[in-house]
Amino acid sequence: MIVTGFHATRTHKLTLGQKTANRVLAVGRAPVEHGFAHLKNWRILTKLRTDPARATHLLRALLVLTNLEVGR
Repeated sequence: MIVTGFHATRTHKLTLGQKTANRVLAVGRAPVEHGFAHLKNWRILTKLRTDPARATHLLRALLVLTNLEVGR
């Protein structure tokens, strides 16, 4: 299930509740998008041809390293 935010138009302005819902959604989405953006810096992932279970362990390790580097 994909959850998207509310969209305003010229004639339909967002209510306070809709703005709050969009803000809550953005707060939850931002860390995930930042994580994927940082993982894209690891070029090794473009040539990765391995077992998905092994790739999961590799991605977790890379994400830990990336978070340590970004957290400096």
